[in-house]
Order: sequence, then structure tokens, then C-alpha cells
Amino acid sequence: METPASPAGTDGSLHGRLQQLQCRFTWDLKKEDMDLDNLSTRLQDHIDLNLGQKGAPARSNSFLAYVRYLQGRPQDAASLLKTSEKLTRECHGEESERRLIVTYGDLAWLKYHTGDFTESQKYCTRVEEILVKFPSGPPADLHPEVYGEKGWSYLKFSHSYYTKAIECFRKALELQPDDSEWNAGCAIALFRLEPRPKTGEVEEASPAVTQLRRALQINPDDGVLLSMLALKLLNFLKHREAEGLVERALKIDPDNPHVMRYIAKYLRLRGEDERSIDLLNKALERSNQSSFIHHQLAICYKKKKLAQKTTKPYNEQKVKKWRNLSMEHLNEAVKIKPGFVIAIAELALLYAEEKNFSRAKEFFAQGLKSLDSDNGTRQIFYLRYAEFHHYHTKQEADAIANYKKALLLNRDSFEWRTCVKKLKLIAERRVELDDNDDVALALLGQVNRAEGNRKEAAEFYQRALDCDEDNEEYLSALMELRLELRGSDS
Repeated sequence: METPASPAGTDGSLHGRLQQLQCRFTWDLKKEDMDLDNLSTRLQDHIDLNLGQKGAPARSNSFLAYVRYLQGRPQDAASLLKTSEKLTRECHGEESERRLIVTYGDLAWLKYHTGDFTESQKYCTRVEEILVKFPSGPPADLHPEVYGEKGWSYLKFSHSYYTKAIECFRKALELQPDDSEWNAGCAIALFRLEPRPKTGEVEEASPAVTQLRRALQINPDDGVLLSMLALKLLNFLKHREAEGLVERALKIDPDNPHVMRYIAKYLRLRGEDERSIDLLNKALERSNQSSFIHHQLAICYKKKKLAQKTTKPYNEQKVKKWRNLSMEHLNEAVKIKPGFVIAIAELALLYAEEKNFSRAKEFFAQGLKSLDSDNGTRQIFYLRYAEFHHYHTKQEADAIANYKKALLLNRDSFEWRTCVKKLKLIAERRVELDDNDDVALALLGQVNRAEGNRKEAAEFYQRALDCDEDNEEYLSALMELRLELRGSDS
């Protein structure tokens, strides 16, 4: 929003003071990185349901205030920041001042942008007085409360900031290693950012598991952290411990929709689909605007649809029933969160199953526009788009192009292994039909190279080049592989 003109001589010095503040207005939180409507809904849910640890309600009000500012609603933003200040004082009492550094910084900037320069200066002065009263370490260091608030802000506003969030929480923990909020924040950020482990990896290789255990040492009654750790331990086949964590989380915090949704995912992965659906529907009663919960329900119904397809005698009506339920919840998820790329791709495939190719193409086009830099999301989207062309439009060249895009991302993930398998099947079938199919031979070269089989890859590229002697792509790949093979032999 546009800042009104300030009285002569005021703006320059005030703006310089504002730029020194540590707050959401100076942390490079970009509007284009956020889904403001979805953020608004989720944050209001957090406030209404009083979710999170003891400092969470105050933070949720501050986060929503910044969203309201970006939405052009400065009066609502100011009211929410005052509520945040009140809740911080109630929660932390005499220790609240350092936790208000960021809140007062936000208020100073907000008053500046609305043209209330007197109030802006007042809040600047409040921050400066707190910093004098409670000096931090060396000039480059911030207070742990500021690092923590910065970490929570990055964690809340966009998954593209998760790495920054982890950095901030770790800096806060260097200064306050036993703080429950900073430990929880770091654990949640790692949980969200960490990919599924590669086959054979052990628990000790997972920073997320290590940090979740640390956070639970400090606060053993956090149902969300318990359910997150249970999900992570599934990857390492620690079923007995995971089951105990699930039971404990449900006993401690049975009505928390975040606990319910993570445990429902755990139950689905364990094959307990009916319990998962029951728990997700219960969570939906508490938080009906959750795209995550709708997506999880859609996955459960998709599982039922796939199981029904293999049941004899085949019952088309039951298959259609589960498909429709899955589509219903995916549509809700995308309606709530229009940039939910994975849900968009899955919904597009279900429309393709119904032979509604025009609707499927619309959703894939929407997904392409919404793709961001997250490699995991991009890989899943390209895989689904490849499957659309492979099995529905029968456009093999488009299928290959998208499988290849997914192959370049997140090596050894489930989706990556699926792409390897699909590309091999396509290429081997084509070579069986025509052993001079240079495209298929080069494809086998690329897949073998991705798997680390450089000698076999070089052989396939040589065969492809024999079929198409002037192909620069094949020649370049072959030369690179030969150099790599020489390097490994020396």
C-alpha cells in the first residue's frame, strides 16, 4: 500500500530508524511467495481453536496482522497486533518485553505506512529502549526471541522459506538451547523439509527425527510433535515405538485437528483406512477449511477405488463411488488452496479416468502455472502429467518428456524410481520392435546414467549414435560418460 507524504524533515530520519528494526516488514517476506487467502483461513483457524504452544496465539495474531496489511486492511492489522501484544504480556508477564521487539517493529512500520508518523516514532522508540535495556551479544547477533519469531514467520508464510526458518531456529537455540518453542519450531521445519529416506537409511541419518526427539525431551506432552515423530519412525520400520506415540498423542490432545490429521496419515500408511477416514472426518468438523485434511481424505478414497478395481466380480458402481468421493475432496482442497499443485494433478488424473480430457487439461495447465521451486512437488506433478499422456491421451512423446523432467529431480525418491521403471518399459518395448530406434536407445542411456550405470549408459548412447551419426545430444552425452569412466579408472 502507498505511504502518505510525511511532514517535512520527518520521513528521512524516521525511515532510517524503521529500516534498522527486526520485524516482518524488514525480513523480505514477499507477497508473491504467499497464498494470502489460504494463510488467512488457516491463521483464523489457529486463533479460533487456540492451537499451538503457549506463545502460539500471540504469534498467530501477528502473522494474520501482516496478512491483513498485505491485503490492504491496515486497521484490522493494527487491531490484531494490539491483541498480540496483550496476549504476549498475559503469557510471559515480566519477561514479555524482548518478545515484543518484533510486534512493536511491525506496529512502527504499519503506523508509518498509514501516515501516523507520531505513533510510528513512538513504537520505534519503544524498540530502541528495549534494546538498550536488554543488549544482545556482538553487533551481528539478535536476541533469541527475535531469531525465534523470525523462524516462525518463515515457517508459517511459505514453504520456500523453510531453509531460512531452520537457520533462524538454530541461531535461537545456540543462545537458548532448552527453549521449548525454538526446539519445536526447528523440529517442525525439518519434518516438513526433509524428503523420505532412501532405502536402507537408518534413523540416525534423519535430522528431523533427532530434533523431534530433542523437542519432546523438553515438552513430552506436545501431541503434534508426537504424531510427527510417529510418522517419521514409520520410514525406519519402528512400528512398536510409533504405535505408542500415536496412542499417547491421541490421549493428550484428542481434539487437535493437527494431531488428528497426522495420525490419520499414519493410520492410512499402516493400512487402517477406515480408522483414518473416521479421524479425518472428525478433524474436518473442527477445521473444515483445511486443504490438507481434504487431500488426505481424497487419498484414502483413491486407495479404496484402487482396491475395488482388483476385487472380483468387478463393480463399476463402487469404483465410481470412491472416485467421486476422492474428486469431491480434491475439488474442495483446490478451492481452499488454488496453488495446491499435487492435489490439482491428482484431480486432473481422475477427470482423465472419466474421459473428461478437456477438464483434465485445464487442471494440468493450472498446475503448471502454480509450480514453484520445490523439487518434490515438481517431481510429483511431472510424474502425474506423464501418466496422463502415457495412459490416457496415448501421446508417448509427451509422456517421455515429462518422465524425463521428473527423472532429473530428487534421485532415489519413490517418484524417481517410478520414472526409471516407466521409461525403461517404454524404451525396451520400442527396442524390441525396432533395435535401431535411436530415441529408445538414448532413453535407455539416460536412465542407466541416472542410475549410476555409466558403462551401460555409454554403450546405449553409442548404439543410438550409430543409428543417428549427426545427433549432437547423443555425442555430447557419450563424450561426457567416457570422460567420467576414464576419471573413475585413474
